[in-house]
Amino acid sequence: MRAAFFDLDKTVIAKASVVALGPQLHARGFIRRRTLARAVFAQVMFLWFGADQNKMEKIRRDMLKVGKGWNRGEVRSLVQETLHDVIEPLIYREALELIDYHRAQGDEVWIVSSSPIEIVEPFADIIGANGAIASRAQVDDLDRYTGELEFFCQGPNKATAIRELAAARGIDLAESSAYSDSETDVPMLEVVGHPYAVNPDRPLAKIAHDREWPTLVFDHPVRASSRRAPSTPFIVGVGVVAVMAMLGRSRGRGRTPKV
Repeated sequence: MRAAFFDLDKTVIAKASVVALGPQLHARGFIRRRTLARAVFAQVMFLWFGADQNKMEKIRRDMLKVGKGWNRGEVRSLVQETLHDVIEPLIYREALELIDYHRAQGDEVWIVSSSPIEIVEPFADIIGANGAIASRAQVDDLDRYTGELEFFCQGPNKATAIRELAAARGIDLAESSAYSDSETDVPMLEVVGHPYAVNPDRPLAKIAHDREWPTLVFDHPVRASSRRAPSTPFIVGVGVVAVMAMLGRSRGRGRTPKV
């Protein structure tokens, strides 16, 4: 069995999912306006300069500090109520086309993200993925976040979680694919036979060039509901068509595609 593993932020959707939900969190009284402003600034920096390990660690600490004491059930309800309006319009058309292609080929599709599982799981349902691998926060007896993480799905932890999933489900990683935008996801890309850099930050763009990994540009946000019926032919971007062709040829020859 093969699988395709997609990072979420800046790979499947056009901005950080947690930041996209920021105004809703502020409106519900979860965060202050100053915190929201800092999050927006951090998103701009992330979009322009990417995120190395140190930046990701700071993001992790800040996220835990802000979320301490929140009720997990209330957060889940907020996500369910706003996901279609806030996150779904950010989905890249090119990502949807590749997800549909992999599903048509019989591949499993998994979203792998450092964002909270409370966001990533319902989003995976919207796009028809098999499931999600994401960060999990600790909660106390009252179902409130403690400010600690049970699992941080970032960097090498993504690769470890993918290997564990593959072992449990019989997935052949050498024949599988992974898509991400960030240098921090190099371990995730290395764990499969077919890695792809999507909208890569500068460090990942260099790594992809040096290792001859294909590079893709996704830049057309749409809604998941805009998909056409499976029986209806649809037009895909030239870059996506090329990737589909490379996937088919390389699997036939049993080696990683090069461009």
